[in-house]
Amino acid sequence: MIRQDALESLPVREALPGLAGALDSHGTSVLVAPPGTGKTTLVPLVLAGLWGAGPARRVLVAEPRRIAARAAARRMAWLLGERVGGSAGFTVRGERVVGPDTRVEVVTTGVLLQRLQRDQELAGVDVVMLDECHERHLDADTAAAFLWDVRETLRPDLRLVAASATTDAEGWARLLGNAPVVEARGTAHPVDVVWAPPPRAVRPPHGMRVDPALLTHVAAVVRRALAERDGDVLVFLPGVGEIARVAGLLGGLAGVDVLQVHGRAPAAVQDAVLSPGERRRVVLATSVAESSLTVPGVRVVVDSGLAREPRVDHARGLSALATVRASRAAGRQRAGRAGREAPGAVYRCWAEAEDGRLPSFPSPEIKVADLTAFALQAACWGDPDASGLALLDAPPGGAMAAARDVLAAIGAVRPDGRPTERGTRLTRLGLHPRLGRALMDAAPRVGPGLAAEVVALLSEEPPRDYGDDLAVALRAARRGGDGYAARWRTEVRRLRRAASEAGGTALGGAAEGGGAAPASAGAGAGGGSGAVPAAGTGADERAAGAVVALAFPERVARAEGGSYLMAGGTRAEVWAASALRGTEWIAVAVADRPMGRGHARVLLGAAVDEGVARWAAGALAERREEVRWADGDVVARRVERLGAVELTARPLADADPSLVRAALLDGLRREGFGLLRWPAGADVLRQRLAFLHARRGAPWPDVSDEALHARVDEWLEPELSRARRRADLARIDAGQALARLLPWASGDAARLDELAPERITVPSGSAIRIDWSDPERPVLAVKLQEMFGLQESPTVAGVPLLVHLLSPAGRPAAVTADLASFWREGYQQVRAELRGRYPRHPWPEDPASARPTRHTNARLRR
Repeated sequence: MIRQDALESLPVREALPGLAGALDSHGTSVLVAPPGTGKTTLVPLVLAGLWGAGPARRVLVAEPRRIAARAAARRMAWLLGERVGGSAGFTVRGERVVGPDTRVEVVTTGVLLQRLQRDQELAGVDVVMLDECHERHLDADTAAAFLWDVRETLRPDLRLVAASATTDAEGWARLLGNAPVVEARGTAHPVDVVWAPPPRAVRPPHGMRVDPALLTHVAAVVRRALAERDGDVLVFLPGVGEIARVAGLLGGLAGVDVLQVHGRAPAAVQDAVLSPGERRRVVLATSVAESSLTVPGVRVVVDSGLAREPRVDHARGLSALATVRASRAAGRQRAGRAGREAPGAVYRCWAEAEDGRLPSFPSPEIKVADLTAFALQAACWGDPDASGLALLDAPPGGAMAAARDVLAAIGAVRPDGRPTERGTRLTRLGLHPRLGRALMDAAPRVGPGLAAEVVALLSEEPPRDYGDDLAVALRAARRGGDGYAARWRTEVRRLRRAASEAGGTALGGAAEGGGAAPASAGAGAGGGSGAVPAAGTGADERAAGAVVALAFPERVARAEGGSYLMAGGTRAEVWAASALRGTEWIAVAVADRPMGRGHARVLLGAAVDEGVARWAAGALAERREEVRWADGDVVARRVERLGAVELTARPLADADPSLVRAALLDGLRREGFGLLRWPAGADVLRQRLAFLHARRGAPWPDVSDEALHARVDEWLEPELSRARRRADLARIDAGQALARLLPWASGDAARLDELAPERITVPSGSAIRIDWSDPERPVLAVKLQEMFGLQESPTVAGVPLLVHLLSPAGRPAAVTADLASFWREGYQQVRAELRGRYPRHPWPEDPASARPTRHTNARLRR
């Protein structure tokens, strides 16, 4: 029996005429409706003609999460007075509850993408509604682009509705051909904002880590809210681990049920959360409760201010969820949950001053996530670079290039970016392409059952208490009775069927895309068979290692210096108590980046042997002559590598001379031209040339390090090409080499001693060496008495020398660039200070007209 009262009470009813008119006239519309208004449940029923006077249609509703898809279908079935699978049903990965009379089917966006790849026309579907499109999940953005393409080219009759819980709808309207925007007003009640920052500073989130002090504070705020307010309390936390920790801190609450809702929660718990409780409740939830789920009875929201978003580190080859500060838009969504049924309050666990510094909206996944799956979807759609897709944000070029590299390596795309047959099969598995490749290539070697079991573990990361050794986690899942183990078994059954339908192919089949090496090549390189037995002693360990290595070949790693070096070049560490510690080779499935640490940390991995590593990562294997500058000299070796991991190395006696020359040049760049031999005059020559280049420019050469490296062929040959090691560099006379850069052709080289002499003759007749170390101001250090009678400072190339006047003992007495001024103004003070100390030397009253000398008074009188 249809629950008319419940349907008629939903606020979205007033927007239905406008929505119907928009779809009749344009075929597309953007529906803006706050959470709790009924957009997810009533609108599909009306569009399908199950309520109201509209014609019968088949409607697909796409939700970003499995938990939301199930909840929406159950709610619609309840409103119709039916069971799920009647007029309203759902399909999520591994579970399908529909019947012959189903007219509203709720699917995840991932399921929708698979259907579009199999049947671009979506035969039999009249309307598609993309729910929660404001969250900007990558699958939702992709599905919207594909659907618009379908409507424009194949199905102009296909009606599209983009449903958003926020008012930021202009972009979606443009994307759907300037679709009309229809707004529904909610019945939101006022919500008081209580700022409840921690009493002491907490560490900011990093990776998946959240400061335990913040979680302790959140639990304290929940207790405070229970004491100060009525009604149920909805608490927003970033993830399952934080939910479990806060639940533990809230143990012992009298008369209060503490419920945990997230994607991993059992169906019974999800149903309990979505129904009114008999006692007061504290519901600990992830961001799924912002708009996808409506929890009845909530009057209070406690917001931790944190969320999880996907991030990818291309430099390290790691991708994972990261804990970030929730956006202001998310904060508004969360607060609104407290005022859906009655006036409420939100306790925000941060200071009011911080609120304005938060991001306005969450980052679109297409900007920050791993794009490998997206790139394969686009390639199979016929648009490898996604340039023709109607996307709100273009994918970043670097991320797309990295994604195409991965797809080429697993044989999913051809050099022109078009999909191979293998790539098309991968899109039908409902897995990330890496995991799909591992399932297809491991099944013939370890058996389809074991392959499916391990891939199922990787498709949804197991709980931390399963351990970081994948083989141990596999056995825990087999015997487990928790919610994760139940979902894992369901996924294993699905993957077995999918692998059978897709047709497993050995690793050699990847050669179609040109990116993966055949198993035989990898095995030959490693000196082992690379075969992975499907049964017998250690079968779990071997299967786990093979699957992870196939999924992440750049993450096979060998122990080296207390850590593991991955083939991709990233270093990683395992926990001190890890079952993987001490294993020579591992394959890393999941890793994070601890704050303040230079290495990644392995969260989940599997032991492998060198044969499996060579087999799975064969595309990264190479043999080459390696000549480089290391430890202060040329090192020439014949090296075999697996990516960054060095497998074997042997001395190379007959290294290619061009490689040796390049290594020597690298040494000169690293350690400087001091590796050459610099006789006494060579440094001075370089300084004199630097002075002339600074003052006169061309044709005098630039002799800076950068310039000398750029012209190395002109001044260091042929000696450099004859050199084989550091000792040979030390025999090259730098002065003779630099002389090759003098402007001989123009004849200016002959003026070197005129313009920048090595020595200058002073009035006493002495030839004093000039200090050219400062090309801006050369220095002449000379005893004061030897300069008597000189009226002006001496110059070189028109530049006055900076004269350091010395005492008879050779100690500095005065510095001047204007000798005439010094004789007039400074000399008398110096004379007064030094005359008594050096009475045997002349100190005339008028130095400008006195006789210059380098001798004492007694010598002068002889």
